[in-house]
Amino acid sequence: KMTNAVCDSYNKSWVVFHYCQLKAYSRNKTSLNVNATFLQPTNNIFLNVKLMKKANGYKPFPVDYTFDACKFMRRRYQPVGKIIWNLIKNVSTVNHTCPYVGLQTVSDFYNIEVPLPLPSGEYLLLLTWIFYGKPQFATNVYFTFVEDL
Repeated sequence: KMTNAVCDSYNKSWVVFHYCQLKAYSRNKTSLNVNATFLQPTNNIFLNVKLMKKANGYKPFPVDYTFDACKFMRRRYQPVGKIIWNLIKNVSTVNHTCPYVGLQTVSDFYNIEVPLPLPSGEYLLLLTWIFYGKPQFATNVYFTFVEDL
């Protein structure tokens, strides 16, 4: 279950967030909605994925990976990218190759099925989007995971 979402644009002349929020449907179900506009086209996007686990503050978990998102959209070969892509491909407008420009959305994202063994606990998924070698915005999603035994 997602518990919080924070989106932050480091360069408002390139990326503007209209909203980044969770919507509660029930006690155990929340959905993520993100609406952002890319004001300038970009052909060079790298994504840094970092997972943190809460234990007296958020501590690094063994996932810290950066990959070329434009190259991934041409050929889906990166295992970490493929996990993220399989989560959002049906609920986002990010389903084409670079360049990206204009409105980009993720709507009603709630189905989190991670094909990796994770212990129960609270987690933070840090996604840093890097355009032309400079971080442009971050999408941070806090969630609680309960191991299904």
